[in-house]
Amino acid sequence: MTLPLLRLGILGKATEGNALSHARNELLTPVATDNRGTQPGEGRKAWNSWLSAIIKIEGSDLIVKPGLPPRIRHRGALRDLAAPTVTEELMFQVAKDILDPNQLDHFRRNGSMDFAFDFDQGRRFRVNLFMARGRPAVAARLITSKIKTFEDLGLRPTLGDIAMAAQGLILFSGVTGSGKSTSIAAMIQYVNERKKVHIVTIEDPIEYIFTDVKATINQREIGIDCTNFNDALRALVRENPDICLVGEMRDYETFEAAVRAAETGHLVFGTIHASSAWQTFGRIYDLFPENERDQIRKLLAYNLRAIIYQKLLPTLKPEIARIPALEILLNTPAVQKYILEGREGDLLEVIKGGRDEGMLDFTSALVELVESEMVHQRVAIEATPRPEELKMRLKGIR
Repeated sequence: MTLPLLRLGILGKATEGNALSHARNELLTPVATDNRGTQPGEGRKAWNSWLSAIIKIEGSDLIVKPGLPPRIRHRGALRDLAAPTVTEELMFQVAKDILDPNQLDHFRRNGSMDFAFDFDQGRRFRVNLFMARGRPAVAARLITSKIKTFEDLGLRPTLGDIAMAAQGLILFSGVTGSGKSTSIAAMIQYVNERKKVHIVTIEDPIEYIFTDVKATINQREIGIDCTNFNDALRALVRENPDICLVGEMRDYETFEAAVRAAETGHLVFGTIHASSAWQTFGRIYDLFPENERDQIRKLLAYNLRAIIYQKLLPTLKPEIARIPALEILLNTPAVQKYILEGREGDLLEVIKGGRDEGMLDFTSALVELVESEMVHQRVAIEATPRPEELKMRLKGIR
């Protein structure tokens, strides 16, 4: 069933909001299925129309699979696009039209392909084309060249202090789609505007295009500028960087290389999937054989700068789609002691007691968002793994 986007309300000024709502309504009006066969170029035409729709209605993601109309994520919810039901033939034609021969060969051999698609000079998409039950599907996320500030994103100023550190490992944790890459881009841009340093990014694919301000920034894309993360990381020391962005920590080789880079005096940014800042340690240790975990624990204890867990929540403000709730763990002497002793499970209490040092636990972040009327109490309770604690805090009981 197609969901009318007009129910989401009017954004911005009255005239602009009405025009935008009208455009959204047109884009999300049901359209009859088109059963024609596909020809070369039709995939590109459909692809461009889907991406144009995301931009027009200020959506964030595109999800397409055969048998359904294309769907766009807007303010965190999926909405059907006013377009014909997508056929399997059209999806194969999309792959043929938008992938170059090498990418198409990779897709045929591996069943998936990650790449960046430049829509225009100011906007690009991070795309994953993949096979599901023998049929192609696609997920694409809109990435703009305009890198937002901490204030734009609702991030805490503490992240600026973290970003200006001389060396160490900074990890962003959270699920896919939690805005980790966007927050890291804001931190790198913060440094770019303030320090004459050399920044090297290793990404798969590149998501934000940086323009040199004070820093010199070189961006390397896997599959285009380098073969894989491991080769790129091995070459990193010869590229004389001060700051490195490693992208996602997917395996122990990548993580070990990143933490070694931090050990040798670099500031290293990376992302990892975990459900809280303090639980990130368990996710890291799971990457390593059991006999190597003590060594990686010591490396973390001495080289970790911060772990930031982030989750995006829908807001009560029509002009702001989503806002991040953060948990911030800083590697203070107390935290270092807990890591060396293998007491990572007790770090939540350290975070709660480290407010004066810049730390923040997730429950406190949610309380702040509710009390500032940015997020509905129901949304906050649904987001927390500790609903009873949050309810008590919202009543003023600690």
